[in-house]
Amino acid sequence: MIQEPAADRGETSGAPAPAPGRAGKDVRADREERRFPTGILVRLFAYLIAGHLFAAFLYLLFVLGGQNQ
Repeated sequence: MIQEPAADRGETSGAPAPAPGRAGKDVRADREERRFPTGILVRLFAYLIAGHLFAAFLYLLFVLGGQNQ
């Protein structure tokens, strides 16, 4: 008699089955996958502030330079 593969008989390969409704993922890990890492958000905020300050400085230079002509 020919034996069917274990998957066809409904048997698993010995690995524990995930809990129903969680799909094998931890809730905290799922939440962390969806949000940006904190370091990236802090760096983005710092670059935005620094970029705007630099642009304001350049604007000030052009305004003051235009008054001296």
